[in-house]
Amino acid sequence: MSEETLRVVVRRRESQGQGVLVLDLAPADGGELPPFEAGAHVDLHLGEGLVRQYSLCGDPADRQVYRLGILKDPNSRGGSIAAHERLSEGTVVEIGVPRNLFPLEAGARRSILVGGGIGVTPMIAMAHTLSAQDKPFALHYSGRTRSSCAFLDELAAAPFSAQVHTHFDDGAVEQRLNLVEVLTGADAGTHLYVCGPSGFMDWVIAEAGRLGLSAGQIHKEYFQVEAPSAGGKAFDVALKKSGKTVHVAEGQTIVDALAGVGIKIKVSCEQGVCGTCLCNVLEGTPDHRDVFLTDEEKADNDQILLCCSRALSDTLVLDL
Repeated sequence: MSEETLRVVVRRRESQGQGVLVLDLAPADGGELPPFEAGAHVDLHLGEGLVRQYSLCGDPADRQVYRLGILKDPNSRGGSIAAHERLSEGTVVEIGVPRNLFPLEAGARRSILVGGGIGVTPMIAMAHTLSAQDKPFALHYSGRTRSSCAFLDELAAAPFSAQVHTHFDDGAVEQRLNLVEVLTGADAGTHLYVCGPSGFMDWVIAEAGRLGLSAGQIHKEYFQVEAPSAGGKAFDVALKKSGKTVHVAEGQTIVDALAGVGIKIKVSCEQGVCGTCLCNVLEGTPDHRDVFLTDEEKADNDQILLCCSRALSDTLVLDL
């Protein structure tokens, strides 16, 4: 993963919906920003070692600004609250270069974009790209209430507004998200993209599978999960490069155990979502507790997310 960072300035800050901070970030020294692909995110450095990831929700064709939408989460571990409190217009902040773990499938004949709440953010960038490429798609934006949702005005004014469908839990039954209606008839060339709260995503993914979409047609990005890092037996990690062996106690993460002997692992989400702390496994069997690796990658047992996953074997040999 690249360690490169960019200095950007908050060009515009506005509040939308309920508790959603929308930021336009521009290069601090002028010029253009690096290009990004729809589905990409940036690491936002919020000071005091606090780094969080947010999807880019602007038009990828616009090299002047990166656009972010940040929900103020009452269960925040510090990131969203720090962003809301510290980032004002004119504030200079560091971000990572864009990384894309949620790309569009180039060969898709049709795309269905489903965003739940703030999970709509990567879908907006995807809609811009698909519209510019004149490819068939539909964007379904689901929220609890209209008043709580951000981006509604800009979606209504977008060149692809006819492809946008909104669904609100407190609205009329006929306008609520009906996955049978949305997904029935989807053929092998149809690809589904979903982002939102984990319960919402689990429902969409399960329904998509029930209605005949294969795992390869379903693309997902979790932005928050409850990664069960606690529990499970204690184990050792042997570090190939340093020659050290570190004991990981029950209820302790590998990241914390390594920090105790002076080995600092870069983390971001700390929930097994982003892949920042991905490490190669040379020997042993991981106990995978992340949502970053695919089922096939987990079955290979040659990679592990150090922030949340553990070990089934007594020892893991890591490429550290």
